[in-house]
Amino acid sequence: MSVLDRSALVESPLADLHTIASELSIDGFRRLRRDELIDAIIEKQGGDPAEGKADQPEEESTTTTRRRRSRRGGRAAADTDTESEPEPEQAVAAPAESEAEAEEAPKPRRARSRSRKSEPEEAPKEEATTEPDDVEEEKPVRSRRGRAKATEERPESADADEETVEGTVEVLANGSGFVRLGGSPDGDVYISSAQVKRCELVSGDTVTGPKRSPRRSERYASLIRIETINGRPASEQADTVRFDDLPAALPSDLIDLAGADAALKAVQAVAPFGRGSRVTITGPSRAGKTELLRTIAAGLSGQSELTVSVALAGVRPEEIGAWSADGEPALPAPAGAVSLAASEDARAGALEPVVDQARRLAARGTHAVVLIDTLDGLSAYAARKLIAAARNITDGGSVTIIATAGQPVGGETTVIALDLAGATTGRFPAIDALASGTLRPERLVGDTAARKIIRDRAKALKET
Repeated sequence: MSVLDRSALVESPLADLHTIASELSIDGFRRLRRDELIDAIIEKQGGDPAEGKADQPEEESTTTTRRRRSRRGGRAAADTDTESEPEPEQAVAAPAESEAEAEEAPKPRRARSRSRKSEPEEAPKEEATTEPDDVEEEKPVRSRRGRAKATEERPESADADEETVEGTVEVLANGSGFVRLGGSPDGDVYISSAQVKRCELVSGDTVTGPKRSPRRSERYASLIRIETINGRPASEQADTVRFDDLPAALPSDLIDLAGADAALKAVQAVAPFGRGSRVTITGPSRAGKTELLRTIAAGLSGQSELTVSVALAGVRPEEIGAWSADGEPALPAPAGAVSLAASEDARAGALEPVVDQARRLAARGTHAVVLIDTLDGLSAYAARKLIAAARNITDGGSVTIIATAGQPVGGETTVIALDLAGATTGRFPAIDALASGTLRPERLVGDTAARKIIRDRAKALKET
């Protein structure tokens, strides 16, 4: 940026002075008066603020006179004064190197265009003697070059400030995450939810990429882009097959719930399920759906090959606290939870991130289980979308979803139906053997056990 003298600054509009002050990084320039702002600009440019002040009163009086004449309607006289005075841009010989100076240059030309209306014969002579023909074309070119130069310089300065970080990803319940660098939590780097979803990040992934410093209202530095994931370029991860396009098969690996608990034994005998099953625990209110889901969660928590997550939507407030409370056996803390007072959209918003996380885990070869309480209160489409995420990926991982609902939502591979009459008489679990069942149970327990399930169901039918 070229150095401007006081006369050029005095003739400049206040908006241009603010632009120049901003480029010179003058603090609090918007609170300064015009004269103080001009002094600050000259001092910042390395000049003497007192220099040129002797001529200032005359110039200011001339400017004030022109303003008063324009208010009285004496536009022609004011334009004549403007025409007779030397142009400040002509006095400054250095070419405009910034947007602010490039925008200042055309302003006197507008004054001459007004004077041409009142003095059509003299204006062309003035223009021919004081300004070359090519100036009118050069100034816009300079302006564009200045903008292009500024645009080219910004990425270089940004790249210079970029610092590449490497750390472990922790995905939060809302879909965003952090790169944990192992030091103070304030030094962790934020990852947007869009980056997490686009790169299908899961907790435990190791990523590298440049970060930027936090802005005014931000607390943490942010990851600009993800360059590698677990040592592989992020572009390779983006080119992988979509989860919905991965080949799937009916569940064939039984999730063993056998143990001392009678409820788990009953579920195993009537409606077994495996990795990749879509399971709903159905029944009316107070039939014991939540209690059975908690019992299944306790049975799954000890199986290290499974990653278990819990999502609560539309439950009683007391039940949210019961999942988080310490006890024996320990239950997984809810990854997302909203009470029955939440709207339909809020319930779906609490469940979808947990299911999406399980899908990303399954795409990496992990066997994930999501326990949902409850699908009631969601639209039929939202409930089917969540339950449909469960699948057994061929030669890969799996997503198993076990959810409570008043009625089956459709598409389940296993239904565990509870009977209200049995629950109210103290029988737990009050499993309705006729309404419960598993699709193709022989793939999970073998032909012999599958025939036994059919015989037990026929026996229950005779007893009714």
